[in-house]
Amino acid sequence: MLWEELEEEVIVEEDIEDSDIGERSQLIVYNDDHNTFDWVIDSFIEVLDHSQAQAEQLAMIIHFKGKATVKTAPKNVLKPKKDALIDRGLSAVIEEVG
Repeated sequence: MLWEELEEEVIVEEDIEDSDIGERSQLIVYNDDHNTFDWVIDSFIEVLDHSQAQAEQLAMIIHFKGKATVKTAPKNVLKPKKDALIDRGLSAVIEEVG
């Protein structure tokens, strides 16, 4: 009985480590002169799971303001998304909130 209780505790701890718990961070994308609006919009839809409207709005904000926060989540969630955007030629960084 005791072993089963210990096993459950370990599983719960592993689940917590691999979950989305963590410091909130922002994925920021910067404007550039290389990527088209369509490419940026498609990238936001495919990588970030944004809707068409949300992706279009973010692309416009980035164009006019120079940058925008495109996703807020724990850093471990944002890292692969940032890497995917960079692989597509976008300029993206992660900054901690706070």
